[in-house]
Amino acid sequence: MAISLQKGQKIDIGLSRISVGLGWNPNEGSGHDFDLDASAFMINAARKIPAEEYFIFYGNTDSPDQGLHHTGDDPTGGNSADGDDETIEVDLSKVGDSIQEILFVVTIHEASLRKQNFGQVRSSYIRIVDQGNGSEIAKYELGEDFSIETGVEFGRLYRRDNKWRFEASGIGYKEELAFFLGKYYSGQIIN
Repeated sequence: MAISLQKGQKIDIGLSRISVGLGWNPNEGSGHDFDLDASAFMINAARKIPAEEYFIFYGNTDSPDQGLHHTGDDPTGGNSADGDDETIEVDLSKVGDSIQEILFVVTIHEASLRKQNFGQVRSSYIRIVDQGNGSEIAKYELGEDFSIETGVEFGRLYRRDNKWRFEASGIGYKEELAFFLGKYYSGQIIN
């Protein structure tokens, strides 16, 4: 039976091969299509991405250690009734020792231009799935009203005592993807 996580709750993962699925449904009648993008930031002990290859998104689908794989962009959203909108496959046994944390962020593409925010999105969630048998281990549903936020840190995997744990974050920002890149990476990302 899957664990329904609350904001700030932490659990032990206990597996090496998992999928991190993210889903959402845009509210009807907002004028534009919603394009939410899931990203993963592989962070070292200095709380930075060691190189641009450790920023995983639809434009860089595989980490250099082959520990993370983004399955692709869903530019329309709203598919979560039939499965996750975007998925990042994780093999924790392959994640390099220098990586201490993997942060999962969802941003709204062109949020300012389209005048969109997470208050116009419903049923947002992040979930952890056992890749071995497809069963859901844990799920965190974004239940708060993020009426001005355009980017959300949904959750993070992190190392403690040589074990991987997951924390449901649910931290909203009125920022786009460039903010998170500036926060966690000092180099320049080339698309």
